Amino acid sequence: MILRVKFTKEDYLKYISHLDLMRLFQRTFRRGYIPIRYSEGFNPQPKFSIANPLALGIESVEEYMDIDLYDKIPIEDFMERMNRELPEGIRIIEAKYIEDSKSISALISWSYYQIKFIAKDINSKEELQKLLEDWLKKEEIIIKKVRRKGNKIRERDQNIRGFIGNVIIEDFRVEADSPFKTTIAMNCLLKAGDNGNLKPTDFLEAMEKHISIGIDFDTVDIKRLQLLAEDKGRIVSPM
Repeated sequence: MILRVKFTKEDYLKYISHLDLMRLFQRTFRRGYIPIRYSEGFNPQPKFSIANPLALGIESVEEYMDIDLYDKIPIEDFMERMNRELPEGIRIIEAKYIEDSKSISALISWSYYQIKFIAKDINSKEELQKLLEDWLKKEEIIIKKVRRKGNKIRERDQNIRGFIGNVIIEDFRVEADSPFKTTIAMNCLLKAGDNGNLKPTDFLEAMEKHISIGIDFDTVDIKRLQLLAEDKGRIVSPM
């Protein structure tokens, strides 16, 4: 039976890799006596998967994983056992037994991010809104994708316009001590999953290339707010 789990990855734990996160959950399953199934073979591994792994340094308030259990336990019991063993910053916040055979990784189609940064060449929210609207009217937004295979590096152009959904300016503050230093927060819906994936850093670099607002990339702070599925053209929760 499959238990679908929603969890957070916040604070200093945004700096642990996906591999380390997998190891952390493996230890937590053992310590919490979670009845998880194991693969067969010489080196059995616990059967669970995490959807759309985060890049290092990105926080999230909504991550998902599917866990294959050999025995059904009460959801409240599962959450209490897990949260007792997990470090602060990673919390199980929801769980649900599912009957759908489609994996969580196959379901995910979009990620919703909050992106904060300082820009030096913009001091009007209205101007930024107009620049964004004109940019997103384009049929093509091209970025270069670099692929490394052995000692070879290959570049190809990719049109990411279809990978960008809504972009909303959530906060716009010109610093009082400097009219050329503006703090901006944007919420962005970006394609994710097996049918295409756009990293928020690639989105930000493409935006800066086209609208040139002087983003200070050293100040960029990214948080994933939601992972979303798509059903008949509607964006929905994967739970």
